Amino acid sequence: MFQTVQLPLDRCPYCQIAKPLLSRKWGPLISTSHAGREKSAWSTYLCNSCGGMVLVTSPLDMNHPISQIWPSPKTVAEEIPVRAREFLSQAIDSLHSPAGAVMLTASALDAMLKDKGYKDGSLNDRIDEAAKDHLITAEMAAWAHEVRLDANDQRHADEAAALPNAADAKKTVEFAEALAHFLYVLPARVERGRKA
Repeated sequence: MFQTVQLPLDRCPYCQIAKPLLSRKWGPLISTSHAGREKSAWSTYLCNSCGGMVLVTSPLDMNHPISQIWPSPKTVAEEIPVRAREFLSQAIDSLHSPAGAVMLTASALDAMLKDKGYKDGSLNDRIDEAAKDHLITAEMAAWAHEVRLDANDQRHADEAAALPNAADAKKTVEFAEALAHFLYVLPARVERGRKA
């Protein structure tokens, strides 16, 4: 991918809208290191949906492929089991629809616990068992119960419960990402490090 008038990302790193219109608003600006080497081209792009600004850089000039993007487009780690990874990926992709993102996040949480062998009873029971067995901490269990209850409010269309907003959905997804990192990504990295 090169620096063009429109940045062709699959999703906005902020609002996760598909095929966002990201228009260049600034740049390219060429910078160099203090010794006049390590030349880079910088540009910023504006998401016309959410107003988020994306910064990109290319080595040498804008005619070279983009080497870095900030914020980075969200990806779900390959170490996470397929079913949980798919639910989490869909939750991230639907952050613009907070109620859906919250329910998908609860499904990702449930899939992770089932993958770890907690298959009996309800999600409530699985969370409690995982905490009792010290798979997750008491604090993680409390947060997992919040996610479960927030999702239940949406699944059951509880009229007394407020609809989640974008910040609620983002917080919920961040918890699932942290839990996935704790349960799968970190152990896989430790194992790879020990083998090396």
